[in-house]
Formats: sequence, structure tokens, C-alpha cells
Amino acid sequence: MTLNYGELKRGTSIELDGEPYSVVEYEHSKMQGRAPVMKIRFRSLRTGKILDRTFQGDVKFSLAHVDRRKAQYIYKDGDLFYFMDTESFEQFPMNEDQIKESLKFLKDQIELDLIFFEDNPISLELPLNVDLKVTDSPPGVKGDTAQGASKLATLETGLQISVPLFVNEGDIVKVDTRSGEYLSRA
Repeated sequence: MTLNYGELKRGTSIELDGEPYSVVEYEHSKMQGRAPVMKIRFRSLRTGKILDRTFQGDVKFSLAHVDRRKAQYIYKDGDLFYFMDTESFEQFPMNEDQIKESLKFLKDQIELDLIFFEDNPISLELPLNVDLKVTDSPPGVKGDTAQGASKLATLETGLQISVPLFVNEGDIVKVDTRSGEYLSRA
């Protein structure tokens, strides 16, 4: 199935040079006496990298046949991370390069979406926020509010984030997976 530039929407999965991409944002401009220009920012569904492209005239795009399946992270074996489809219980290994950006939020039993292209898992999509346990956090010092009353904490996945002074070791905190920022105590 093909789409023209007027049918594009944010989040649409298209195929470019044989690879699946998701449309992040787009801008269409037309100057008098010239062909329309389309500027599109894509995110690779395989690597997560951003690609900016400009197209002239009436361009057609092929819809990528991308499938999303609910899955759960179950374990790591060597360099492979294993995920289980929550409906079929089928297991899918993925290597570190495929999920590098998600590793800092990945903990056992987390529910997420696996993204498949041509029946192979190519990447994953985390929930908007995750609950992680604080494994190391120095005690807050009274009067230490010059920096907005925050301190550095290490979470169970190794991620280090800035948290309020009242967060202690052993607490569970809610973290935004898009920005890596502290949201609240869970």
C-alpha cells in the first residue's frame, strides 16, 4: 500500500530504502512557481536513530508492514536478551545493539511492545514510565537547597537520576522512559 504526502501522520510506519521508519514530524511547504517541498523527520524502528529527509514534488511512500506484540522481558543469556510474547508464549532473543537505548529501564517481568518487521523482532517500545528501586542514594543534607533540593540516586538497572532529597535507598520511584527523569515515588 502506498501513501502520498497528504496522508502522512505522526507515528505512521513507512519503508524507506528497505528499512522501516516511523514518521516523527513533517512539514509541507509550497512556494509560488515551484514544486512543493516536504521535510520529514523519521525514526528508524530498527536502530532508533533520527533521519531528516527532504522530498521534492508529489512523493509516494510505501507503508511498512510493522507488527506490534505485547511481550515481557524474561532473562538475559550472554549477549542476548529474551522476551516472551504474552499471548503465544513464544520467546524472541534480541541483541544489545537492537535495544541499547532501552537497557537502562529494562528489568525482569516488565511489560512492553515488541516491534516486528518481516516477522523478525527489530526493536521494542517501553511503557511511558517504569517503577524502579533505588539501590544507592546518599542521605539528603538539610539546608542543601541551592540546587533545587535534589540529589543523585542509582536505580536497580544502573541508571542514575536526580531525585528529591526525601527519596531514600530502597524506595521505588516512577521514571519517565522518554526523558529518564524522576516523576514521583511509586
